[in-house]
Amino acid sequence: MTSPNPCRGWPVPAAVAMMLFALPGQAASLSLDDALQLAERNAPSLSAQAARLDAAQNAAIPAGELPDPKLVLGLQNVPIEGEDRWSVDRDFMTMQMVGVMQEMPSRAKREARIETARASVDRAATEAAAERVKVRRETALAWISAYTGQRKLARFDDFFRENRLLAEAVQARLAGGRGQAQDAVEPRQEAAQLAEQQDELELQLAQARAALKRWIGQDAGLPLSGELPSWPIDAPQYLQALHRHPELATYEPMTREAEAQVREAEAEKKPDWSWEVDYQRRGREFGDMMTVQFTFDLPVFSGSRQDPKIAVRRAQVNELEAEREALLREHAEQLEADVADYQRLDRAVSRSRATLVPLAEEKVRLALADYRAGKSELASVIAARRELVQARLKEIDLQGQQAQAAARLYFTYGEGRP
Repeated sequence: MTSPNPCRGWPVPAAVAMMLFALPGQAASLSLDDALQLAERNAPSLSAQAARLDAAQNAAIPAGELPDPKLVLGLQNVPIEGEDRWSVDRDFMTMQMVGVMQEMPSRAKREARIETARASVDRAATEAAAERVKVRRETALAWISAYTGQRKLARFDDFFRENRLLAEAVQARLAGGRGQAQDAVEPRQEAAQLAEQQDELELQLAQARAALKRWIGQDAGLPLSGELPSWPIDAPQYLQALHRHPELATYEPMTREAEAQVREAEAEKKPDWSWEVDYQRRGREFGDMMTVQFTFDLPVFSGSRQDPKIAVRRAQVNELEAEREALLREHAEQLEADVADYQRLDRAVSRSRATLVPLAEEKVRLALADYRAGKSELASVIAARRELVQARLKEIDLQGQQAQAAARLYFTYGEGRP
């Protein structure tokens, strides 16, 4: 007899979805790529930079436009004495006026404002790019820190299993009439010390996840998956491309913006002008009239007005150039230090993997063999085991530090740059 199919007649996608939801759910995990994508979607600082760029782009639209025209309304020549006082239509000179006035800034000033606005847009764009680099770098550093903590905690299952085996070996030796009674305490002390160290690592992992949460949100609590990243590190290329550092790149539009403001200040010496057209309505027995007039600025006191403004703007350009040079030297120093640190960690990881951990393992085996043969005390075995635990944890720690050093170099100097 064939059992009824509850999905008969359903569309295939709906049936597949139903089957998937009916299966036991697998726990979600968080890889480094997942974290980077979440950071780009969720980091508030990137949203702020996007809003700043949008504001700069909108501010650039009216930068070169003329000011809004002005509507002129008024009464002219209203008598205030005699029989016709306060009358608006009996005196031939009294007029009701309506007109339009338009200010006309100089072409140089308008062009400088346009260039300032364009430079502001470019500055906002480079600052957004620099913030994206920072967010990705800090996210990677936080993920690596949390992943390193997770790996170290995972080793404690082996540490406690080895501790139980040691305790069983000690009990068997004591049951055979060998050893000292206090030996039974040593494995329990080691287990307590391991538990204390495990608690400390749990705290460090919680702190690392809190740092990761800052960038990606609630998903920082998911189990971390994947491996430590391995980015290509090209130190000579980084030194050649140092001037394209994200923070240094912002100085180019900032300098252009300041130079445009210098030109705008210089344009203050060129007179602006305005025009005005007015229609004047008089009494019925008098003819209406029209007025056309032009107004010009007279920048005749430039020494105490325009020149100081120009000097201020030029000083700001010089300040930016000096700041950029200082920052370039600072990053050159930091780059060399980061490369040296990465190379040191690379050697340390290799040394730990090839020498230190194998020697610590061998020391435990020899100490345990001597203890079983009655040639040494249990304390020697415990000390050797403690050294092995520290060597294994330090190897994981060094791998995490190396990955973090690589992340600083790759995201700051390598990613997306030729």
